[in-house]
Amino acid sequence: MARDVVDAEIVESRDDLVAWMEAGAKPAEACRVGVEHEKFPFAKSDLTPVPYEGPRGIRALLEGLRDRLGWRSIEDDGKLIGLLDAQGGAAISLEPGGQFELSGAPLASVHEVAGELDAYLRRAHAVADSLGIGFLVLGVSPKWSLAETPTMPKSRYRIMARYMPKVGTRGLDMMFRTATVQVNLDFSDEADMVAKLRVGLALQPMITALFANSPFTNGKLNGFLSARSEIWRRTDDSRTGMLPFAFESGMGFERYVDYALDVPLYFVKRGATYHDVAGASFRDLLAGRLAALPGERATISDWANHLSTIFPEVRLKRYLEMRGADVGPAERIDALAALMVGLYYDRQALAAAGDLVRGWSAAERQTLRDDAPRLGLAARIAGRDLRAIAGEALAVSRAGLARRARKDAQGRDETIYLAPLEKIVADGRVPAERWIARFEGAWGRSVDPAFEEATI
Repeated sequence: MARDVVDAEIVESRDDLVAWMEAGAKPAEACRVGVEHEKFPFAKSDLTPVPYEGPRGIRALLEGLRDRLGWRSIEDDGKLIGLLDAQGGAAISLEPGGQFELSGAPLASVHEVAGELDAYLRRAHAVADSLGIGFLVLGVSPKWSLAETPTMPKSRYRIMARYMPKVGTRGLDMMFRTATVQVNLDFSDEADMVAKLRVGLALQPMITALFANSPFTNGKLNGFLSARSEIWRRTDDSRTGMLPFAFESGMGFERYVDYALDVPLYFVKRGATYHDVAGASFRDLLAGRLAALPGERATISDWANHLSTIFPEVRLKRYLEMRGADVGPAERIDALAALMVGLYYDRQALAAAGDLVRGWSAAERQTLRDDAPRLGLAARIAGRDLRAIAGEALAVSRAGLARRARKDAQGRDETIYLAPLEKIVADGRVPAERWIARFEGAWGRSVDPAFEEATI
């Protein structure tokens, strides 16, 4: 979940919101890629979750990283809850259950993404190892119950936790027990945004399948390959899903703004205080008639923060966020960035990806979304399974990356990062299926070995 934006400019009208989003457009040559990835800290001594307080807690981990990195503290009511690299734009933040997240800087190539991840992990481990902390990379915490999971001291999460049970059955599991990797990409104008949004939405079930990595809950098999993705289906229908309106005629920034305005608010932040207005309308805040805060007018920061509390499979802000993947090892984090850069940042590839998903109906896309968490690459749409579609999408992305021709110091282009996904498609088994085989075999039906094998 994104850190809060601070911009007190008053929003005068809906048109201002549209203009703010449209201002995110960048020339094609200036488009960047950023990656966000979460992981579960655990105590190596007994495989328990890491609490916030204590000499070996999350706060101590943040303090150690702050001293090592020299990044600025982010606090909430006097509690250290994150770090900001004011120069590069990266940040470290906490998810509700202690999931430790790096929100990477916007970078020019996948090579730079891989370098950023490698440098971050080396520094994080230098601190975490001294505290006896490891990092687990599965899409759902495999062992701990909701009651056993710690709570981080972030005001916005307390508001969300009170509201979630009112609108869905799995919202608290989503907050406290899931972990994802997300890739953020730019658009050059409204038409480019629409094309990328549609391709991204249509292909998110494929991404869910390729990256499916959460078959365990409470120490047992949960019946899914991506339980994280299934949990999201049951979190809050008003702010999640496949956005069928995005495929309708007339789609653009205005249509997305209208959608976002109708998603209920969680909070309004004034100064350091989060006001609980969960369920209220942003339209009322825009008009200055929000019952809980009479006379308060919407600001740009209110809008940016509200957009960060909307959770569709692809989210539009001033850039696009791909939200369909379970977290996994570093090679797959880099691979997701490469897949989407190859599809999005080459015109020929974007057109080919559009052709790949053209003709799929809203009902077919939704069925695919519903099936992918359980069936993985065996899920089908328009007479084809996701394994075949993924193979074609990877070929399109590989060609796009080759045409981009961004080389590293060894003269290699970005296609090198697609290898883990191509291996999954060739084998036909997604990561979760490999873990299930280990659980049923060498692990002796215990999830404890995951804390050795599924780490980063």
